[in-house]
Amino acid sequence: MALSKKDRRLRIKRRIRKVVKGTTTHPRLSVFRSNKEIYAQIINDETGATIVAISSVTKDVKAKGSKTEIATTVGKTIAEKAVKAGVTNVVFDRNGYLYHGRVKALAEAAREGGLKF
Repeated sequence: MALSKKDRRLRIKRRIRKVVKGTTTHPRLSVFRSNKEIYAQIINDETGATIVAISSVTKDVKAKGSKTEIATTVGKTIAEKAVKAGVTNVVFDRNGYLYHGRVKALAEAAREGGLKF
């Protein structure tokens, strides 16, 4: 029986999360992508705490344009907030999505903003 699109992504997500873990020195930058919006958060998995979170819905992001341009703005904004919070090194968690399109745009903008991964 063929897997649904959602089940396939969850299977990939579980496989990635076996390896990718956020620590105090290298927290995890997790990306969630819906059809309309994109969300990113930096998480310390040792304590279970979210250090920084941003999305295309928040008031900090006043982006107009295509979904890819909005994802770029979210990436720059999360990098700025992370650097203010004292986080420069992160581990990227693409959350089962392909490293392509909006996920790639967010990651590259976060790198330009000062995050290292």
